[in-house]
Amino acid sequence: MIRGRAVAGAVFGAMTLLGWLAPSAEAAQCGSSPAGFEAWKREFSAEAQGKGIGPTALSALMQTNYASATIAADRGQRSFSLTLDQFLAKRGATTIVARGRQLKQSQAALFASIQQRYGVPPGPLIAIWGMETGFGSQRGNQNMLSSIATLAYDCRRPEFFTDQLYAALKLIDRGTLSGATRGSMHGEVGQTQFMPKNILAYGTGNLEVAANALNSTANFLKAHGWRAGAGYQPGEPNFAAIEAWNAAGVYQKAIALMGRQIDEGGAAASR
Repeated sequence: MIRGRAVAGAVFGAMTLLGWLAPSAEAAQCGSSPAGFEAWKREFSAEAQGKGIGPTALSALMQTNYASATIAADRGQRSFSLTLDQFLAKRGATTIVARGRQLKQSQAALFASIQQRYGVPPGPLIAIWGMETGFGSQRGNQNMLSSIATLAYDCRRPEFFTDQLYAALKLIDRGTLSGATRGSMHGEVGQTQFMPKNILAYGTGNLEVAANALNSTANFLKAHGWRAGAGYQPGEPNFAAIEAWNAAGVYQKAIALMGRQIDEGGAAASR
């Protein structure tokens, strides 16, 4: 009798999943509150199935929750409006530079290997690593898929995050990520905080492992025009690759400055 109930439950579950994935006549509609999120998931799942997303990823999507904390964080990104000096102080640049110099020495073989392969010196990679996660100590504890699905549903930037959501679903289908993967507020994961589309394009291995994340970051920079031996300060050839990593001007300048101080030594991080 228990087994019969289990079989019946499995059949019912399969029928329910098929109901989720019924073809939709129009694109899933964005929203600005939790009220429409469940309906949006059903509509989006139907679209995603039509684009080849498999049942494992679709099941994970249907288990996501509306991430109110992600919406609050997305609305409250005030640090990027600070001056450079304020931003450096708020992000602990002096500590990043000091720790970064130590890591440059202790992990010299790793950084030499990365520079030989991608042409990117240790400084900017270490600065990004320190800025993004405090060298791996603060990688976030939000459900990655819930964060990205919420932002794809939200009417503020649905196009950008819809692309990220499709990438996340592909990575779940491949087994690279799972529906339980944890990350930061916008769905970034790993030691240097990669979004799913960038994992697909530039990821090299498990990004929770520092060496893989640093190689992947260098791979990203090289793909965005980094030239071995060229400068990376504002106005120099490689600064454009740093701009591609993050759109905030104050962040870009901070990475360039801290990277130079890590590579060359000198005073604590300030202008």
